[in-house]
Amino acid sequence: GQVRLKTLAMSLLGMLTSVLPLLFAVFLNEIRTKWFKSTVQTLTTLPNFISWVLIFSIAFSLFSDTGMVNTFLQKLGFTSEAIKFLDSADHTWLSMILWSTWKGLGWGAIMYLASIAGIDPGLYEAAKIDGAGRFRIMWNITIPALMPTFIVLLMLSIANFLNNGMDQYYVFQNSFNKTNIQVLDLYVYNIGMTGKSLSLATAISAMKSIVSITLLATGNLISKKTRGESII
Repeated sequence: GQVRLKTLAMSLLGMLTSVLPLLFAVFLNEIRTKWFKSTVQTLTTLPNFISWVLIFSIAFSLFSDTGMVNTFLQKLGFTSEAIKFLDSADHTWLSMILWSTWKGLGWGAIMYLASIAGIDPGLYEAAKIDGAGRFRIMWNITIPALMPTFIVLLMLSIANFLNNGMDQYYVFQNSFNKTNIQVLDLYVYNIGMTGKSLSLATAISAMKSIVSITLLATGNLISKKTRGESII
């Protein structure tokens, strides 16, 4: 029960933050200086190609008891003891979604940037002639044009509701946060690969596949009823 709750919570947080790549792409498109835009896009896309093992190494260097952040805070006198950023069960879900967002934000925005490139420039010219400002143009032209792409990606994320990954949670788990970080994928690994109950792990994996197919079919039906278009 607790594993299902944590899986649902992390998946819901992931879906709630799925709008961030869309907003990031919209604001990135508004950057007029090409070299700065390219630099920001490159720097935000690179983390997607970094493995979670390396990301944990970065997190450990920054946020461990002897890491850069704790050393900095102690030297400035903000705290006398190291803050348990990693070795704590507090705010586990928040820290996981922040790391996930940092890793995937730039990569997730690429698809929206491609959609923005396909918007008819005449719409922007007409809006400017009518006196629309940049934010009104974004709200009335750019964002509505991106909604079909957003809905398709949202439906696909619903289909993967129970498959929110294992590698991130595997590298970040420890004895202090294990009760809060163990989502379904990690639970299957812990009970299956460690030899505790291979049959149970197999059954859970089969159940996940059935649920994912059902959610995908449901999402496709909803898309067809509401938008008149199916996603598969």
